[in-house]
Amino acid sequence: MGDYEFGFFVTNEGPFGTGTGTVTFVSEDFLNTDHTIFNDVNNADLGNIVQSMGFADGKAFIVVNNSNKIEVVNRYTFESIATISDVLDNPRFFAAEGNTGYVSNWGDPFDDTDDFIAVIDLITNEVTSTIPVAFGPEKLMVIRGDLYVAHQGGFGQNSILSVINTATNSFVTTIQIGDVPNSMVSYDGGLWVLCGGNPDYTGNETNGRLVRIDTDTNGISQAFDFEPTEHPNNLTIDGSSLIYGLNGEVFSKDVSSTELPSTGFYSGSFYSMTAKDGRLYATDAGDFTSNGILIIFDLITESEIESIEMGIIPGGVYFNN
Repeated sequence: MGDYEFGFFVTNEGPFGTGTGTVTFVSEDFLNTDHTIFNDVNNADLGNIVQSMGFADGKAFIVVNNSNKIEVVNRYTFESIATISDVLDNPRFFAAEGNTGYVSNWGDPFDDTDDFIAVIDLITNEVTSTIPVAFGPEKLMVIRGDLYVAHQGGFGQNSILSVINTATNSFVTTIQIGDVPNSMVSYDGGLWVLCGGNPDYTGNETNGRLVRIDTDTNGISQAFDFEPTEHPNNLTIDGSSLIYGLNGEVFSKDVSSTELPSTGFYSGSFYSMTAKDGRLYATDAGDFTSNGILIIFDLITESEIESIEMGIIPGGVYFNN
């Protein structure tokens, strides 16, 4: 279909406030890497900051935060299709259900009254409406027709999930889960959410928490509390193994385990982590001003198998096959 069919993308935020972010493509055998594919194909820069990306059918949607836009490209050739900029205000993350896309928007990150979800017609690539939501919407996930919105809290803190019915784009409920929900994954009908807890600098430090939401009832079916000063992040999943970062280590917990693990399997702090098919893809942003790296681990042997230079502040990893 195109040059970028077999492999994965890494979004690189780029220098904060200046310059442009990029998207790196890595072939599935790790032998070929292209760091500036949007510019290479379209002879244009993406803008500042490349926050995230998502897919819907044959399109990729690249969310460019500070530039208040989404670049829509063919996911296999990276040829530009459209630019969505109307209405968007500090856009963060993208999810899709059928022909409708959803994008979390912070607005002013210090204002708790102007946050919303932008609703996008994926046929016309236009924003058709907005859904007002609570402060600091971040990660999104659609499960059985409901959109789950994790409210991390902008530059502050929040502690809820919002649930939105995608058939009507109407609000369903709010779930109080724990302070600063920063990442979530789905498994066997449940939604696992990792809450980092309030950091100590807030003057109201709270512990992290791992919770499972029963998506049939939208109630909490399991909850695991971390120690008062522990603030986990970057929840991902491989098979039935929940993987997350904490205190400079990477931990793994099976969904059936009744306790949090006491020891990690790898030492390191990462900007993002994504697991797939027995491998963990972890980005290291380094000093946040020069090129970062992507480290790939074998989760069976718990050993590093590859290290690849990325752009400035490498964030999410997105698989194209």
